[in-house]
Amino acid sequence: MKIVVPIKRVVDYNVKIRVKPDGSGIDLANVKMSMNPFDEIAVEEAVRLKEKSGAKEVVVVSIGPAKAQETLRTALAIGADRAILIETSETAAVEPLAVAKLLKAVVEAEKPDLVILGKQAIDDDCNQTGQMLASLLDWPQGTFASKVVTESGSVTVTREVDGGLETIKLKLPAVVTTDLRLNEPRYPSLPNIMKAKKKPLDVKKPEDIGVDISPRLKVLKTTEPPTRKAGVKVGSVAELVQKLKNEAGVF
Repeated sequence: MKIVVPIKRVVDYNVKIRVKPDGSGIDLANVKMSMNPFDEIAVEEAVRLKEKSGAKEVVVVSIGPAKAQETLRTALAIGADRAILIETSETAAVEPLAVAKLLKAVVEAEKPDLVILGKQAIDDDCNQTGQMLASLLDWPQGTFASKVVTESGSVTVTREVDGGLETIKLKLPAVVTTDLRLNEPRYPSLPNIMKAKKKPLDVKKPEDIGVDISPRLKVLKTTEPPTRKAGVKVGSVAELVQKLKNEAGVF
């Protein structure tokens, strides 16, 4: 079995986001970047499938600036075998549909049995790429996976839905997107970090693949969320009900 894992370089989840003064976007100057947490889970799951189920190769793919090579090296240190970077400019905003088209071209070239990726990226929270990729490939998909079990020619995915858990069986090849409870990613060891520096990393350009990544959407303005107002203490349930009825208007 061969597994492809798309990953994204995003602002580290511990960093407080700053909006540019002119509202044109997020200020990324001197900001710590890291692998999208959901994608890190996807890499961990692919490596576990390689260790337990005998998957032959794990290939990680990223779309972004040259600095994304650092993120790919992290994935290689976790246990992936090789990496592919589709390099774009530092300022290019690659939308989910363009990402899915680029990944489709990579998948068609690599011919994997399984594609595992995070359900969404924490920078835009679109939650679209996995579904779009499955549609473009015409492959079955299992989203929000909290458990993945591979079998001969198929994969069983337990997915988290509003009503609880749903288990589906997909015929390979398939696309799976990961949820938080699928696993806990390992910390790369120092020897593996050193080994990752020697693993192959291929760099391509979108034009090499023949995909137009020109944006279809225009961001008019980016603003910080309004400051939350302080709460009000009430002395009794009756006063609470009165305020909810007369001031909040929820009744």
